[in-house]
Amino acid sequence: GVKLLLHGLCSNTTVKSLDLKGNNLRTVGAEALGKLLKQNKSIRSLILEWNNLGVWEEGFSFFCQGLGANNILQRLDLRNNQINHQGAGELAMALKQNASLQELDLRWNNIGLLGGRALLNCLHSNKTLKKLELAGNNVPSDILKAVEQAMDHNQDRQTILNETQNRTYILTKEVLSLKDEKTKQFLDLMDTIDKQKEEIARSGRISAARVSQLQEALDEQKSIMNSLKAKLQMTEAALALSEQKAHNLKEQLNVVKQEQASMAEHHSKELQQQKQESANREEKLLRDLSAASEKNLLLRNQVDELERKCKVQQDQLFQVKQDLTNTTAELKLRAVQAEERLEMEKKRFKQSLEDMESLRVKEVDHMTQHIETSERSMQDRIQRLEAIRIALEEELSQVKAAALAERGQAEEEFMKVRNQARLEEQQRLEHFEEKLRMMTEARDEAQNCCLKQKQMVAEAQAKANQLSLQADGLRRRLEELQQDLNSKEEEKVTEVNKVKVELQEQIGHLQAERTAQDGLREKIAALERQLKALSSNHREALLDKEGEISMLLEKLRMREADISRMREEEAQRASFLQNAIMTYVQGSLLGTHSSRK
Repeated sequence: GVKLLLHGLCSNTTVKSLDLKGNNLRTVGAEALGKLLKQNKSIRSLILEWNNLGVWEEGFSFFCQGLGANNILQRLDLRNNQINHQGAGELAMALKQNASLQELDLRWNNIGLLGGRALLNCLHSNKTLKKLELAGNNVPSDILKAVEQAMDHNQDRQTILNETQNRTYILTKEVLSLKDEKTKQFLDLMDTIDKQKEEIARSGRISAARVSQLQEALDEQKSIMNSLKAKLQMTEAALALSEQKAHNLKEQLNVVKQEQASMAEHHSKELQQQKQESANREEKLLRDLSAASEKNLLLRNQVDELERKCKVQQDQLFQVKQDLTNTTAELKLRAVQAEERLEMEKKRFKQSLEDMESLRVKEVDHMTQHIETSERSMQDRIQRLEAIRIALEEELSQVKAAALAERGQAEEEFMKVRNQARLEEQQRLEHFEEKLRMMTEARDEAQNCCLKQKQMVAEAQAKANQLSLQADGLRRRLEELQQDLNSKEEEKVTEVNKVKVELQEQIGHLQAERTAQDGLREKIAALERQLKALSSNHREALLDKEGEISMLLEKLRMREADISRMREEEAQRASFLQNAIMTYVQGSLLGTHSSRK
C-alpha cells in the first residue's frame, strides 16, 4: 500500500508535507521514497521517524540517491531509523549533491564517530543546511561542536545571502520602476515630438500649398506681363517697319530731287536753245501748271488728312499708354494690398489656420478673377490697337500706291511735255524762265512738305522711344515685384529656420534628458558595483571563516590523533553500551506495537 501511495505521489503537485512516521518501511518502501524524491516537485517536508530504514542498506542507498537528486525538499526527519556509519556516509554524499535541504534530524541513530566525520566533511560543500540534529548517536562532542559551528556558519551565510537577495530585489524593483518611469517619460516626449513634427509638417504643407498658390498667381502675372512685353515688341516692330517705310520715302524723295535737279540742268541747257519755241506754248504750260497746282492741293489735303489720322492714332496710343500705366498702378496697389493682407494673414495664422486658409482662397480667387478681367480688357484693347495699326498700314499702302500712280502719271506727262518742249523750244524761251520760277517755287513747297514729313517721322520716332521707355519702366516694375517676392520667400525661409531652431532646442532638451537617464544608469551600475563589492566582501569574509574553520579542523585532527588511543579503548565499552541500548530499543518497539494493536 505504501508503494502504491508513493507511486501516486510522484506526479502530485499539491502535497507539500508527508508524514510516514512508524510504518516499518523496508527496501521496497525505501526505493519508492527514492523514486518519489527524484520525481516529485512539491513535497517540502518529509517525516520518516521509526521506520528502520538504516537496516536495509540497498533501499537506504536508493533513498539517498533520490535525496541527492532532489532540489525541493527542505525538512527531513530520520529519527530512530537505525542508521549506522555507512548510512551516514551515504547521507553525506547525498547532502553534497543536495542544495535545498535546510533541516535534517538524525537523533537516536547509530551514526558513531565515522558517520559524524562524514557528515562534518560534507558540510564543507553543502552551504544550505541550517539545522542538523545528532543527539543520541555516540558522536563526540568535538564533532558536535564543529557541526554546530558549521550550522551557525551556514545560517550566517544564509542570512547574508537573504539580505543581499532582498537588497538586490529591492534595488531591481527600484531600477525597474525608474526604468518604467523614464520609459514613460521618454514615450511621452516622443509622442509630443511626433505631434509637434506632425503639426510642423502640416503647417509646412499648408504654407507650401499657399506659396505654390501665390507662385501660380505670380506666374500668371508674369505670363501676363510677358504677353504685354511681346505685344510691345510687336508694336515696336511695327514702328520700326513704319520708320523703314518713312526712310524709303525719304530716299525716294531724294531720288526725285536728284532727278529734278538733273532735269533742271538739262532744261536750263535746253531752254537756252528753245526760248523761241516756248513762247507759243506758254498758255498750254500755264494750264498744265494750274492742273498740277490743283493736284498738289489735293495731295496737301490728303497729307493733312493723314496727319490728322496720325494725331488720332497718337492720341489713341497715348490713351493706351495711360491705360497701361493705370493698370500697372492698379497692379502695384493690388500687390501692396496683397502684401499687407499677407502680413495680416501671418499675424492671424497663429490664431486660426482654417479661417486664414478660407480668406486666402477667397482673396486668391478674387485676384485671379480681377487679373483675368484685366487681361481680357487689355487683350481687347491690344486687339483694337492692332486693328487700328492694320488700318493705318492699309491707308499708308493706299497713299503709297496713289503717290506711285501720280508719280507715274507725272512722269508720263513730263515726257510728253519734254517732247513738246523740244519741238517748241525756240518759241517758248521767254516764257520758260517764268515757268522755271514757278517750278522753283513748287520745288520749295515740295521741300517744305518733305520737311514736314521728316518732322512727322521724328515725332513718330520720339513716340516710339517713349513707348520703349515705358516698356523699360514696366520691366523695372516687374523686377521690383520679383525682388519683393524674393524678400517674402526669404522671410518664409527665416520662419522655417526658426522652426528648425526650435526643433533643435527640443532635441537638445531630449538629449539632456537622455544624458540624465545615462547618469541614472551609471548610478544603477555604481549600485550594482557596490552590491558586487559587498558580495565580494561577504565572500572574502566567508572564505576567511572557512579558513578559520579549516584551521580549527586541523587542530581538531591533531587532537583526534592524540585522543584516538583513548577512543579505541572506549570503543569496546561503547559496543557494550550499544548492544544494551539496542536491546532496550527493541523491547520498547515491541511494547509500542503491542499497545497500538
